[in-house]
Amino acid sequence: MKIQIIGGTRFIGPYVVERLVRQGHEVCVFHRGETNALLPKEVKEIHGDRDYLEDYVSQFKEFQPDIVLDMFPYLKKDAESLMNVFKGIAGRVVGLSSLDIYRAYERLLNIKAGPLEPMPLKEDSPLREGLYPLQFLYDTEHRLHFYDKKLIEETILGDSDLPGTILRLPQVYGPGDRQHRLFPYLKRMMDGREKILLGDKLAKWRVSRGYVDNIAHGIVLALNEDKAKHQIYNLAEHDALTELEWVNMIKQSQGWDGEIIIVPEEEFSDSGNADQHWYMDTQKIRNELGYQEIISREEAIPLTIAWEKFNYPEKIDEKDFDYEKEDNLIKKYKLKYS
Repeated sequence: MKIQIIGGTRFIGPYVVERLVRQGHEVCVFHRGETNALLPKEVKEIHGDRDYLEDYVSQFKEFQPDIVLDMFPYLKKDAESLMNVFKGIAGRVVGLSSLDIYRAYERLLNIKAGPLEPMPLKEDSPLREGLYPLQFLYDTEHRLHFYDKKLIEETILGDSDLPGTILRLPQVYGPGDRQHRLFPYLKRMMDGREKILLGDKLAKWRVSRGYVDNIAHGIVLALNEDKAKHQIYNLAEHDALTELEWVNMIKQSQGWDGEIIIVPEEEFSDSGNADQHWYMDTQKIRNELGYQEIISREEAIPLTIAWEKFNYPEKIDEKDFDYEKEDNLIKKYKLKYS
């Protein structure tokens, strides 16, 4: 099968590409050419700007993809141009969405008042009522656009002439994670901190996560299975750890012998609502596409830690590591939770 990927050179993308090539698919990656990604030599490449996707129609037609995977549809206009360009060229489009599509996200960030959303979130759980949840970006001509996966999903699934599939992703961790999701805890352990603080509500908070190679495996399953047409799938680990369980797993993998101290949530300035959990039910993709994790969490976290140690964030805000303040809180509260 011929698969055209839009993006595909960062984080999850190379894992997807490698899996597809190993399965014998013919892959072409459309990207700016600015990322030094290690793609298999068999992969075709088209260098270009997705803001002007229409300018590359002739090259897409020459490749004649069976399926198009959009790794990074951020804006409604991205999805619109995607569907317009590949209508009549490809047989299906797979687009990546995220956990922030659900109404629970508005409760979590205190964007819109209302009762807590029940967990876990299923594919038919209520979606956000509002648009543009706090995020925006500029295109190559410095025009302001507002990010919203809700509009992207509607566009990809709403075209009767070009079937679509949506995969809603969790917080993805692993080698290449530019958000460095393990780093705040790992740095404290590596800095020799004897205690790590968690707010009492955050300690119990659950969120969906997924290891990058497992997420890539799920994406490839959706590309391979024709039954995924017109479908939405939640893709994440089968269970959602609490933040305390997550830190304890990092602790165990790192070999840190310190303690985790639980303090009242009000000691932290974060305005989020940690009473609102944020995790997905993944039974649909497991039952319909046969998805299951190929790398256990016990394997995934050490692999991520090893990468983090050699790939520090480019910028570290020292305010996020105010050890003097933390020491004062540790003295104030004697409650120990390890």
